[in-house]
Amino acid sequence: MPFSFHGIDHIQLAAPKGCESEARHFFSNILMWQEIPKPEALQKNGGVWFRCGAHQVHIGVDPHFTPAKKAHPAFYVQNLEDLREHIVANGYTVQEDALLPGAERFYVMDPFGNRLEFLEWMHTENHVR
Repeated sequence: MPFSFHGIDHIQLAAPKGCESEARHFFSNILMWQEIPKPEALQKNGGVWFRCGAHQVHIGVDPHFTPAKKAHPAFYVQNLEDLREHIVANGYTVQEDALLPGAERFYVMDPFGNRLEFLEWMHTENHVR
């Protein structure tokens, strides 16, 4: 029986033990993502889950945590400039990047040092989805 991929269900970002409060502040209050409940069987592991558009972002506790400074998820955003202004107004630094043709984008480090990319395609014909 052939199989097929339908996309990404969720991504997981690692964070240190005790990260939940900071994660909730950044992902809920700054990025305005909705927190979603973790299954009861996984709650003992710590961490917190969020909804980002049609996808989920799971913040998982890693006892040997090291932030991902190069590998990163990229989040497709409408009204990227509004998000940039909101993030900066809340005290976070953005790293601009104009190297991807047809897109505007920037990077932000989450509270744990993980690199996050936010981008908006300026012309949909340049981006195959």
